Amino acid sequence: MRIPAHSVCTAIRDDIVSGVYERGGRLTEELLARRYGVSRVPVREALRTLEAEGFVVTRRHAGACVAEPTEQEAADLLEIRTLLEPLGAARAAQRRTEAHLKVLRGLVRLGQERSRRGQSEDLRSLGGWFHETLAQSSGSPGLTALLTQLRHKIAWMYVVETSAAPVEAWAEHAAIVDAVARGDAERARSLTAAHTERSTAVHRLRAPSRADRGRDRDRDRVRDSQHAVNTVGLRH
Repeated sequence: MRIPAHSVCTAIRDDIVSGVYERGGRLTEELLARRYGVSRVPVREALRTLEAEGFVVTRRHAGACVAEPTEQEAADLLEIRTLLEPLGAARAAQRRTEAHLKVLRGLVRLGQERSRRGQSEDLRSLGGWFHETLAQSSGSPGLTALLTQLRHKIAWMYVVETSAAPVEAWAEHAAIVDAVARGDAERARSLTAAHTERSTAVHRLRAPSRADRGRDRDRDRVRDSQHAVNTVGLRH
């Protein structure tokens, strides 16, 4: 049975996000095909998709490699998130179904229960499901896809610290759902904007891997040697 390229793409993306493949590391079709038990054709298609998403770059003489986003690129993602998530919530207030509301309310109930009991180990995944469901409630496949891609990239680039006030965070989720249920698009937008802005404060850039630090040291040595040569040239 042929495994579809989107399944291979999901598996590679998950491994990039979780750090199985280091930033800047090569991604050879042969090794990937062997790892996931597929032919090279779906791997090739998956790498093209991941390159379009910004997780992979193609380098001359090296082929496909894991991308190495800059701090500015990472910061831009959080800013884009603060713009798109409120839009998704406003759309959800206009387009949500009763099924969406049922799931959102169930997640809020679980999140509030876990946070009151201090069971923080489940809160991160519950929060992820909440925001994913809220995006799906927007009734906009394009917007949902963008928000999903943003969440993957942010999880790749940032460590999210445990909230110091989980009860308050889930109270904010509950208020968003109430606005969505009432069809109040502007309130859903403003509540989500404030919630997203506050959550940005608990994001910390992931420390570079040993390979990343090694490449940075190599670049520094090259710059230092070039500076020394230029300085000597100026003296003479």
